[in-house]
Amino acid sequence: QVQLVESGGGLMQAGGSLRLSCAASGSIFRLNAMNWYRQAPGKQRELVATITITGNTNYADSVKGRFTISRDNAKNTVYLQMNSLKPEDTAVYYCNVRLVWGKGTLVTVSS
Repeated sequence: QVQLVESGGGLMQAGGSLRLSCAASGSIFRLNAMNWYRQAPGKQRELVATITITGNTNYADSVKGRFTISRDNAKNTVYLQMNSLKPEDTAVYYCNVRLVWGKGTLVTVSS
């Protein structure tokens, strides 16, 4: 059974940085693109960043230039480095691969 476990969320002031991690069990990690989504209070879940198995990346316009997604295939882990955080980045961040979701980690950015 594939499991995704996120960590690294917390409270940060605007302008600060956080790094989220998502540890995956099973071989699904090495065979698929990985995604980070987020869901802010009262809003729909949105795709933040994607990284393919070859390392190609794609970002939502709202985080381009501030967030960086990366993966360590040896550790079955995907990361989301978040810099220059803004209050509007406040959300629960979810790791995703195909139909599998983690439980999420809360990021709160204060102004």
